[in-house]
Amino acid sequence: MYDNYDILEELCDFLDGTFHQDMGSPKQALEDFIAESSKECLVFTIKFCEEFLNSEISDQKKESFIKSNSEIYFPALGLTPIQWLKRVITQIKEAI
Repeated sequence: MYDNYDILEELCDFLDGTFHQDMGSPKQALEDFIAESSKECLVFTIKFCEEFLNSEISDQKKESFIKSNSEIYFPALGLTPIQWLKRVITQIKEAI
Protein backbone atom coordinates (compact mmCIF):
# COMPACT_ATOMS: atom_id res chain seq x y z
CA MET A 1 0.00 0.00 0.00
CA TYR A 2 2.78 2.42 0.90
CA ASP A 3 5.57 1.12 -1.33
CA ASN A 4 5.85 4.21 -3.51
CA TYR A 5 5.70 7.44 -1.53
CA ASP A 6 7.60 10.68 -1.04
CA ILE A 7 8.91 11.15 2.52
CA LEU A 8 8.75 14.95 2.38
CA GLU A 9 5.25 14.95 0.92
CA GLU A 10 3.98 12.53 3.57
CA LEU A 11 5.65 14.48 6.38
CA CYS A 12 4.28 17.76 5.03
CA ASP A 13 0.75 16.29 4.91
CA PHE A 14 1.11 14.98 8.48
CA LEU A 15 2.47 18.25 9.89
CA ASP A 16 0.09 20.53 7.96
CA GLY A 17 -2.92 18.34 8.66
CA THR A 18 -2.26 17.81 12.35
CA PHE A 19 -0.34 20.81 13.68
CA HIS A 20 -2.21 23.68 12.03
CA GLN A 21 -3.34 27.08 13.28
CA ASP A 22 -6.74 25.79 14.45
CA MET A 23 -5.33 23.17 16.82
CA GLY A 24 -5.78 23.71 20.54
CA SER A 25 -2.22 22.75 21.40
CA PRO A 26 0.44 20.51 19.85
CA LYS A 27 -0.13 17.96 22.61
CA GLN A 28 -3.89 17.87 22.02
CA ALA A 29 -3.42 17.76 18.24
CA LEU A 30 -1.17 14.70 18.56
CA GLU A 31 -3.59 13.00 20.97
CA ASP A 32 -6.44 13.62 18.51
CA PHE A 33 -4.35 12.28 15.60
CA ILE A 34 -3.54 9.11 17.54
CA ALA A 35 -7.15 8.60 18.62
CA GLU A 36 -8.52 9.10 15.11
CA SER A 37 -5.93 7.07 13.17
CA SER A 38 -5.77 3.36 12.44
CA LYS A 39 -2.84 1.31 13.67
CA GLU A 40 -1.67 0.98 10.05
CA CYS A 41 -1.67 4.77 9.64
CA LEU A 42 0.27 5.23 12.89
CA VAL A 43 2.89 2.66 11.85
CA PHE A 44 3.28 4.37 8.47
CA THR A 45 3.59 7.77 10.17
CA ILE A 46 6.42 6.44 12.34
CA LYS A 47 8.09 4.97 9.25
CA PHE A 48 8.21 8.17 7.19
CA CYS A 49 9.11 10.35 10.19
CA GLU A 50 12.05 8.08 11.04
CA GLU A 51 13.14 7.95 7.39
CA PHE A 52 13.10 11.76 7.33
CA LEU A 53 15.17 12.01 10.52
CA ASN A 54 17.66 9.41 9.25
CA SER A 55 17.97 10.96 5.80
CA GLU A 56 21.02 12.78 4.44
CA ILE A 57 19.21 16.13 4.70
CA SER A 58 21.12 18.52 6.97
CA ASP A 59 19.74 19.13 10.46
CA GLN A 60 19.28 22.80 9.58
CA LYS A 61 17.11 21.91 6.58
CA LYS A 62 15.18 19.34 8.62
CA GLU A 63 14.43 21.93 11.30
CA SER A 64 13.42 24.49 8.69
CA PHE A 65 11.11 21.97 6.99
CA ILE A 66 9.39 21.05 10.27
CA LYS A 67 8.97 24.72 11.25
CA SER A 68 7.58 25.77 7.88
CA ASN A 69 5.02 22.94 7.79
CA SER A 70 3.59 23.26 11.29
CA GLU A 71 2.12 26.01 13.42
CA ILE A 72 4.22 25.29 16.49
CA TYR A 73 6.25 27.80 18.48
CA PHE A 74 9.16 25.56 19.43
CA PRO A 75 10.84 27.92 21.97
CA ALA A 76 7.68 27.67 24.10
CA LEU A 77 8.06 23.89 24.12
CA GLY A 78 11.74 24.11 25.06
CA LEU A 79 12.58 21.75 22.19
CA THR A 80 14.16 22.03 18.78
CA PRO A 81 11.95 20.86 15.90
CA ILE A 82 14.03 17.67 15.58
CA GLN A 83 13.75 16.92 19.32
CA TRP A 84 10.02 17.53 19.11
CA LEU A 85 9.57 15.19 16.11
CA LYS A 86 11.53 12.46 17.93
CA ARG A 87 9.20 12.91 20.90
CA VAL A 88 6.17 12.69 18.60
CA ILE A 89 7.49 9.38 17.21
CA THR A 90 7.99 8.05 20.74
CA GLN A 91 4.45 9.02 21.75
CA ILE A 92 2.96 7.36 18.67
CA LYS A 93 4.98 4.18 19.36
CA GLU A 94 3.74 4.14 22.96
CA ALA A 95 0.14 4.43 21.73
CA ILE A 96 0.37 1.42 19.40
